[in-house]
This record gives sequence, structure tokens and C-alpha cells, in this order.
Amino acid sequence: MARAIWSGTISFGLLNVPVKLYSAVARRDISLRQIRASDGVRIRNRRVADGTDEEVPYEQIVKAFEITPDRYVPLTKDELEAMAPEKTRAVEVQDFVDLEQIDPIYFDSPYYLGPAPGAEKAYSLLAKAMEESGKVAIARFVFRNKEHLAALRPADGVLTLTTMRFADEVVPPGELDDLVPDKEPKVAKREVEMAEQLIDSLTTDFDPTAYRDEYREQLLSLIERKAEGEDVLSTPATEEPQPTSAPDLMSALEESIAAVKGDGKGKGGKAKAKAAKAGAKKSGAKKKAAPKRSSSRGKSKASN
Repeated sequence: MARAIWSGTISFGLLNVPVKLYSAVARRDISLRQIRASDGVRIRNRRVADGTDEEVPYEQIVKAFEITPDRYVPLTKDELEAMAPEKTRAVEVQDFVDLEQIDPIYFDSPYYLGPAPGAEKAYSLLAKAMEESGKVAIARFVFRNKEHLAALRPADGVLTLTTMRFADEVVPPGELDDLVPDKEPKVAKREVEMAEQLIDSLTTDFDPTAYRDEYREQLLSLIERKAEGEDVLSTPATEEPQPTSAPDLMSALEESIAAVKGDGKGKGGKAKAKAAKAGAKKSGAKKKAAPKRSSSRGKSKASN
């Protein structure tokens, strides 16, 4: 059974609810070690002073901020501890907002909040009141020596806490080169309608269990087969999908919609997505076979 990783109190107004924090995710990453290929000896990382082969003891290492290449401002342990946020045990609610107002880009790591012994009634009251109001609480709390912004919301009678990024941690799109085009391309009304039709035909209810980490499953299978002594040949690299050029957008949309409608599986999102992809692939293959379309596409790319 999972253990609480932090305990504190949700505080808003004059109400204080003692709670315990639990991780809401179980990382399934596969950890790989580095070994020497010739004899399987483990490779280990050493803390070595730059420009020498001298290994530095951990107690002699301090943290520093690099202001210019090879020029650092060292920070002692005492200085860092003096600047650390006050270690309170309060999740201090600042505001209540509508969930739709929060861009998902601000969300970071999810956790569960459970009631501390004796706080079950106050916890249930808060969870029910938040569920009835449809609001999300924006709060601050100190966790692992760092102040966090967080969103508290109810889910089936349980309070969840998701840490959030501060506004200055999110990069505005306008600061990124080539992300936002200088001149917005003209899109025909018919193209928008066709794209909306394709989106509608691929729309289904979200089921998180329908999506699996296929790479992880394949890697685990490969590891198991190799551990059993099976001779495993590497699979050939899959061909990268080619971007659809401007003159072919309509035909690609039309064939994708036709493929989705012809899959015979109703509202199955995954089946329809595969059908649409297959339709787009066929469309691409047809266009490669037609020299006239190919040359016009080349001209279009050059003009873009």
C-alpha cells in the first residue's frame, strides 16, 4: 500500500483540514544501465574535477551559479538554507476559480490528498462543497524545500492536488522563432469545414485505458526474449510520414473522411484514427505516382 509522502493542513478562511499527500502516478519508465559491450562490466559515473582525473569527495562539493562560461558564484549550504522557504505545513488557498480558465500547460505533477485521522468529516465537507460549486482552489504550499503553486479539485469524493508552473516559467509562443508565422496563411472556408468534419468523425469519449505505452511494452518484450537467449534481430526503421503540402489538403481530408466512414466500427476512436491514417497514406502514394501533381507540389513548396 502506498504511503503518504507529506502531511499538512488545507487552510482557507477559518477552516483548517488536516490532510496527507500521496503520489497519484506510478512511474513505469524502464531503467537501463551502461555497461562495456565487450565484457558486460558496469560503467559508473565519477565526480571528477574538470581538466584533471582527480575524483572530488562529496563533502568538498558546493553548489554555484554560472554567470559566464567558467565563472561561477558559489553558494554555501548555510546561504541556501537561509533563503529556503519557510517550512510550513499549510496548503494555503489563495483563490477559487473555474477549471476551464486554467490552461493545461500550467499543470505539472498530480497527487492525492487524503484526510488525516479525525479529519474525515471536515475533509468530506470540503470535497463536497467544492464539487457542488464546480470550483478549483488555487493554493501555495512548501514541499521538498520548494514553494509550489497548486490546484486542488475534487474527483469522486477525493481531493486531488496538482502542482502548477508559475506564469514566468511558461514560455510565450511569441518568443519562439518560427513558431508563429509572420503572415498567417489563408485557409479556405471549405477546408475548415472539411477539417471540422474529420475531427467530428474521430470524436469519442475519453477512455485513458485505451492508450498504452507501446514502446515500453515492446522494449520489455525484447528484454525478456534476449534474457531467455533468443536471437533478436533489430526491426527496420519505420518510414516517417510525409507532410501534406497545401494543394493536397482537400484531397487528403476527403480521403481521410471516406476512410473513417468506411471502417464500419462506429464511434471507435482508435479504429477510426487508423483508418484515417491509412486513407492519408493511400492519398500520399497516389500523389507520388502522378508526375504532374508531384511537380506542382514542388513548385508550391518552393513558393512557400
